Amino acid sequence: MANCQITCITKPNVNSSHEHITHVGNPSVPWKLTVEQVIQNIDSNVDPRNGKTAYVGVQRPAGRRAYIQTYADGDWNNNLLSLNQCPL
Repeated sequence: MANCQITCITKPNVNSSHEHITHVGNPSVPWKLTVEQVIQNIDSNVDPRNGKTAYVGVQRPAGRRAYIQTYADGDWNNNLLSLNQCPL
């Protein structure tokens, strides 16, 4: 399994506190992937995680677009939304 550290996100509206994340990345390595690419990697058994070992999984709500979300401390949460925006 491959590991990666997500340290930034990209959203269509930078000022929105609840917006779909379109990309995640880590500019210090550097890398940046679309959410669709991350979902494909997760579905292919690639296990991205951050320094605190929060796993990133795919949520598929009925009738809505699939999205990624962290799983930490036994709970699905929105830790990704607290990250800084990725550089352009």
